[in-house]
Amino acid sequence: MYSSLATPFDPHGFQSRVYAGDILRFGRQPAMAALVAFTRELLETRLHPHSPLEIHLHLSHARQTQCFAQCQQEFARSSEVQRLWRGLLEGLGFDAEHLACDRLYLRFQPHQDAGQALPRSRTTATIAFHRDTWGSNLYSQTNWWAPIYPVSAERTFAIYPDLWRQPLPNTSADFDMQAILQRSHSAGRNSVDADEAIPHLLGQPAEEGVPVLIEPGELIAFSGAHAHAGVGNSSGLTRISFETRTLLIQDLVDGLGAPNVDGYAPWMTPGLFRRMSDGKRLDDLLGCRFIEPYVAP
Repeated sequence: MYSSLATPFDPHGFQSRVYAGDILRFGRQPAMAALVAFTRELLETRLHPHSPLEIHLHLSHARQTQCFAQCQQEFARSSEVQRLWRGLLEGLGFDAEHLACDRLYLRFQPHQDAGQALPRSRTTATIAFHRDTWGSNLYSQTNWWAPIYPVSAERTFAIYPDLWRQPLPNTSADFDMQAILQRSHSAGRNSVDADEAIPHLLGQPAEEGVPVLIEPGELIAFSGAHAHAGVGNSSGLTRISFETRTLLIQDLVDGLGAPNVDGYAPWMTPGLFRRMSDGKRLDDLLGCRFIEPYVAP
């Protein structure tokens, strides 16, 4: 499933590979290893005396959700996390002046016994099958993912590479990201349920997903147009992983990106991204909040 690419790379060559559907795997990167080590120290300090991977044995689901949300906020706001991530991307070949990045997100997926029904929470939900582009409408978007602790086939997420160019029935035409973001900003980010925050597949995927199995210190990059989904976690351990999204600003302006085979959302949402060099919101740089996508006559 994975392709490789020598580093440092030419950003446009990298993006062309992503737009063509390649799923790029980068072996152990020193900056990613440092980010993993920093994150583990943060978690093990904040969740002490409990092991982050076994915290479900000690805390109620409600208490886990609260603790994880606090860790997510601290992680996202950490200047050290931001420094390490910027250093990693610049080391790969990107120029921070030309790159925009989404929020740096630490995801928790607790163990769940078979048949156990836990309350849905944005902090701990297993994300359903989707393409990111069904909601964002940004086909120049690249997704990045890396484990913080080791993962297994029962404790990861899956990509569906065989569905790359296959149109799938989905709810993107009725998905209003503008309304969701406005509600989230007024009521608090975690007030929006995980199921509400993405459009959904209508029916079941005809293909099997491929579990992502890489080691801490490695990471993968793939187009936001790739179908993917969380794997239900009944492994006995919590899955903790890092994710974010980037795009080349000029590619968005020029309309470059992955093919749109089945996305119908009414808005593009550049306001989710900030220029890496100075933190300016991309929608402010482009002079707009929400963009109606171009539709060919």
